[in-house]
Amino acid sequence: MAKKKDNKRDKKDRRGQPEARDAAPASGLVASEAATEPKAKMSNKEFEKKLEKFQAELVKMQQWVTATGAKVCVVFEGRDTAGKGGVIKRISERVSPRVFRVVALPAPTEREKSQMYFQRYMSHLPAAGEVVIFDRSWYNRAGVERVMGYATEEQVEYFLKNVPPVENAMIDSGIILIKYWLEVSMENQDERLRARDEDPRKIWKLSPMDIKSYTHWYDYSRARDAMFAATDTPKSPWYVVDANDKRRARLNCIAHLLSLVPYEEVPREPIKWPKRQGKGDYVEPDYPYRMVPAIY
Repeated sequence: MAKKKDNKRDKKDRRGQPEARDAAPASGLVASEAATEPKAKMSNKEFEKKLEKFQAELVKMQQWVTATGAKVCVVFEGRDTAGKGGVIKRISERVSPRVFRVVALPAPTEREKSQMYFQRYMSHLPAAGEVVIFDRSWYNRAGVERVMGYATEEQVEYFLKNVPPVENAMIDSGIILIKYWLEVSMENQDERLRARDEDPRKIWKLSPMDIKSYTHWYDYSRARDAMFAATDTPKSPWYVVDANDKRRARLNCIAHLLSLVPYEEVPREPIKWPKRQGKGDYVEPDYPYRMVPAIY
């Protein structure tokens, strides 16, 4: 009888969201390739209203992480322009950067190239009371390095073979490891890349690597498929986010992340604000401050 109740309770988390394994597409297709009815565009007002609630939950999660010493590691991978940076920004913008650390490593140095491949990432894994978000990760080897020829096939195969035991060791050490793959259609990627070229606010996002990889759509698809086949394990699964609609992708991803971390609201005492000190003999100086012009 108890077992039956547990199974029923596991179907939904405490906020009524589906259990985590139901959030990813059940078939081998990515979400953007499934035949689904397109939804109406979400207004910015609706998006911000829903986001505000999720960001409040992220603050509760932060308080729980610091109080319990939990260790959370979130990996974001995906195609160029899929919106990894946008999701990460929305996750991290209302929480403490001392708790939520975003790791976006540059190209490896010559010294790092000579190290064991996983070595440069290990030092960035979370300690107690931290949430570490990887904006691209050790999976560079399975994606860009493989497609662009920066790693040999032997190196890639060795990597794919050894990722599961390395990630199992992370999890066994107490790290909550969550892996997201953001997927966009070829048409949306093309539109977003061209928008970067035309918008002076976005031109910095258009890297030489984006141009080089532009013609390798199906090479990246093959690399993704091989990566999933080798590293999408029951203990450390991949969760696919349909990122064709940016606003919905951000909300869906944050809601799913919250459902995977077993946080609880940490009680806190109401603040009793002390009385401000009196002015006493303080006199405002007649000082020629250099004021910023109030032109707006």
